[in-house]
Order: sequence, then structure tokens, then C-alpha cells
Amino acid sequence: MENGIYVGLSRQMVLKNNMDIIANNIANVNTTGYRGQNLLFKEYISDPRGTDYPLSFVYDVGQYQDTVAGAMKATGNPLDVALGGPGFMGVVGPDGKVAYTRAGQFQLDAQGTIRTAAGYPVASDGGGPITIPENSTEIKIDGKGVISNQDGPVGQIMVVEFANEQKLNPKGENLYTTEAEPTAALKTTVKQGVLEGSNVQPVIEMTRMIDTLRSFQSLNNILQTENERLRTMIQRMTRPA
Repeated sequence: MENGIYVGLSRQMVLKNNMDIIANNIANVNTTGYRGQNLLFKEYISDPRGTDYPLSFVYDVGQYQDTVAGAMKATGNPLDVALGGPGFMGVVGPDGKVAYTRAGQFQLDAQGTIRTAAGYPVASDGGGPITIPENSTEIKIDGKGVISNQDGPVGQIMVVEFANEQKLNPKGENLYTTEAEPTAALKTTVKQGVLEGSNVQPVIEMTRMIDTLRSFQSLNNILQTENERLRTMIQRMTRPA
């Protein structure tokens, strides 16, 4: 196989991954607190043949999130929470460890535990779940995430910030995980009765999808032409004299 086909295939693989990310962004255009993802790729110089003619491959090294906040929408629901600023709320993830989210569409289960829309317990400042007493008649959440009822404070939502938000890894269901240590939320304010919308811009994502599809199709035509050239060359070279 010629070098051109190797390089072309590496580009097609990256374009496919990029299309998957774009499609996921479009699917979450109405998801509370969702942040659009973008593919991060670069050129990789390799010399697999051990010669003086290295090949220039394309490969994806990960993805990064758009950190612009989505539009805020007042709902009046006392369990709806949005964050003004760069912070994230803690959630007890499926593995029992703390994960992070911007989606504050919370609800109470039968035991009074505050949970996310996906059913995961919202983490307190100590890392455990938050339970609202059964006799609570009024729930208030202040700017620091402290939850109170008519008798006083009953818990506090974990709100943290990160020095580099790009180190947060999306794990599905609007959750992020990271090995980075969180810091105190000094620039973030909790807003009750408000939800943050998705920051995905549908028109831009559709444009990116069309561009990616055209690039894939164009490259596919080039590879077909190259394959035909190689086939013709082999046929001529093996033709009896």
C-alpha cells in the first residue's frame, strides 16, 4: 500500500471521530448544563520504514470543551440550580466517587435525597448525599449552595472550581471526572430557581457537520483514485511482454 493511502486513512479516521463528537453536540442542544465538545488533533510524523522519508499522519489526541456558559432560564422550581461563574457541582457518581456537573435540574427521591435528573445523589460539601427532612415546607438555597428549610440549614451543595477546566473528562450523563484537585469556589455563585441551558449553537454545529462530511467524501474520492492508479500500475507491470 502506498504512503498516500496510509495518510488518507489516518485523516478519515479523525474525520469520523470528529463527526461523532459533532453529532453528540447536536443531540444535546437542549440538555441542561451541557458544554459542547471539540476534537483536538495534530500531525504525527513517523518513519515506519526506517528510511529518510517520514510519513505525516493525522491523529486525534483527545477533545476539549467549550467553557462558555449557556443561557440562563428562570424556572421558579426551588430545586433547580444554576451556577454563575466557572464552578461545578459535586455529584456522587456511579462508581461512588465524586464527579462534577453544571446541570442543576435536581429532584427529591422517596427518602428526601437530592438527586440529578439521571438519578445520582448530589454531593454535599463533605462528599456525601444531601437529604431534606420530610417535614420541610420551604426550601431555600443561597449563593454559596447552603440549603435551608423553615428550621434552618440542612446541608450544602458541593461547589468547586478548577485551575484548568480542560482537565475535566466527560463521562456521559452530563458528568465529568478528573484527577485534578478542585479549589474553593471563589468566583462562582449559586442561583436558585434557574437552569443553565446548553451552550451548543445548532447552526455552527450543522455547518461543522457539513464541512466534515464534505472533507470525508473528498478524501474518499482521492483514495479511490489512488487505488485505481495502483491497480492499473500492477496490471501493466504484470502483463506478459
